[in-house]
Amino acid sequence: MKALLKKINTMIAEIRTLILAVLIVSTFFGCDDFVEEVDVVTPTAEESGEDFQPIQFVTGVYGRHTDFAYAFSYLGITEIISDNSDKGSAPTDTGADKDQLDGLTHTPSSVSIRAMWTQWYKAIGRASLAIEFTETFEPIDESLRTRLIGECKFLRALNYFWLVRTFGDVPLQDVDILNRAPLAEVYAFIEQDLNEAIAALPLKSEYAAPDLGRATLGAAQALLSKVYLYQEKWQEAADMANNVINSGEYDLEPDYATVWRATTENGIESIFELQGRGEIIAHGIQQYSSTQGARGPDGFGWGFNTPSEDLLNAFEAEGDAIRRDATIIFAGETMFDGREINPGVENPRYNEKAYSSLNAGQPDGDKNIRILRFAEILLIRAEALNELGQSGDALIPLNRVRSRVSLPDVAVTDQNALRLAIWKERRLELAMEHDRWYDLLRQGRAAEVMIAHGKPFEIGKHELYPIPNDQLIQTPDMEQNPGW
Repeated sequence: MKALLKKINTMIAEIRTLILAVLIVSTFFGCDDFVEEVDVVTPTAEESGEDFQPIQFVTGVYGRHTDFAYAFSYLGITEIISDNSDKGSAPTDTGADKDQLDGLTHTPSSVSIRAMWTQWYKAIGRASLAIEFTETFEPIDESLRTRLIGECKFLRALNYFWLVRTFGDVPLQDVDILNRAPLAEVYAFIEQDLNEAIAALPLKSEYAAPDLGRATLGAAQALLSKVYLYQEKWQEAADMANNVINSGEYDLEPDYATVWRATTENGIESIFELQGRGEIIAHGIQQYSSTQGARGPDGFGWGFNTPSEDLLNAFEAEGDAIRRDATIIFAGETMFDGREINPGVENPRYNEKAYSSLNAGQPDGDKNIRILRFAEILLIRAEALNELGQSGDALIPLNRVRSRVSLPDVAVTDQNALRLAIWKERRLELAMEHDRWYDLLRQGRAAEVMIAHGKPFEIGKHELYPIPNDQLIQTPDMEQNPGW
C-alpha cells in the first residue's frame, strides 16, 4: 500500500485534468475548498498517458488523510480545546487560532474549523468518486471490485462521523449538497456505509503484507460500534464491539509504552490508523510530529498541543505511571531512544504519542496516527454493558485494559460509579488520541469541566462547532449552528 501511496501523491495534481471533470454547482462551489460534485470521465490510455486502475483511485482516498490539516488544525479542534491539552508553543505564537480554541473563544472564522470541514468533505468527495469509478471499471476481478468499494465506504463513513460529531446536522454530499441533513439521517447514512463495508471487506489477517493499513472487516465493525456508542444504541454498540473482540484478529500490545511507536504500526492492537510513513515526494502525514515536538534549545518541533497539568494530575491521582510516561514527554527527560530533552525547552510537557525517533523536525512525517485500536473497543463494550445494566459483565473488558498497565481491578458495580470509572479509564487510556473533547460532549460534561477550568463554555452554543463563515458566504441559506 505504501508504494502505491508514493505513486498516488505524485498523481493527485494530474488526476483532475486527466480523469475528472469538475462541475461548479451553484454558489456552494464558488470556492475550491468545499465539497465538489464531479462527473467521472473515463479516458483511454492514450488520452491519459497512463492506464489508471481503481486501486490507484482508492489509494488516493487514503492519501487525502496525509494533509497538513491533521498535523495542526486537527490538534486544535480535538485536543487543545479540551482539558487534556494546552496550546503550547510560545505565549506569543497563536498558532493561527489555537489560542482561540484553547480559550473557547473560537468563531465561525477560525481557520482550524474551516480546514477540517474542508478536509473531511474533500475526502468524502474523493471516496464517492472512487466508488463510482470502481463500480463501472472493466475489466476487474469482481472480488477486488467489492473490496475496493468497501474500503471507500469505510473511509466515507469515517469522515462523515468526524463531521457529524463536530458540526451536528451536515449536508450529505451524496444526497443533497446544499441542505444540512438531520443528525439521524447522517448517522443512518454512516451505518449503511459501514454495514455494506462489513459485508465487503476481508479480515486483517487476509491482507498481504504490502496492503496492511487498508480498511478491514474489523475496522468497519469497530467504527460502527463507536458510531452506535455516540447514539447511545447500547445493545448494538456492545454486540458490534464483541464481534471485534471475539474475532481473534486483535489483542492488546503487552507493553503500553510501545502502542504509538513505529515498532507497533499496524500491529496486533491496531484496528485502523492513518498511514503516515513516507518520504519526499511521497510525504507522510505532513508535520504531525514536528508541530508537537519539543520547542526551544535542542528542540525538534513547534511545541504545540502540550499535555495539560490537569491531565498530568489525573494520571498521578490514579497512580498510573505507565500511561503517564508513555503519554507525556517531560522537559529534561531522556527518551526511550536515547534522545535527551533539554531542560530549557519552552514548555514543561510535550505529547509523546506524536513523537518519532526518526523525525527531528522535518516537514515530512513518518508517524502513523492511530484512529481505532483494540483497547478502545474493550472500553466501548464496557461502557455499553454498564448502560444496559450489566455492570458485572462490564468489569471484564474494563479490567483487561487496566491490567495491562498494572492497575488494580475495578470492583464497583453501582452503575453510576462504574460509569465514572469507565469514563476516567477512557481519558487515561486514550489521552492525546483526539477523542477527549467529543467524549466530554457526548457525556454531557463539557460545560461542567470547562467552566471548572475557567473556560467560558456557553450551554447551547459550544456543544457544536460553528459552520465556517466562508461556507455561509457561499451558501447564505445554510443555517448556522445555535449561538454562533
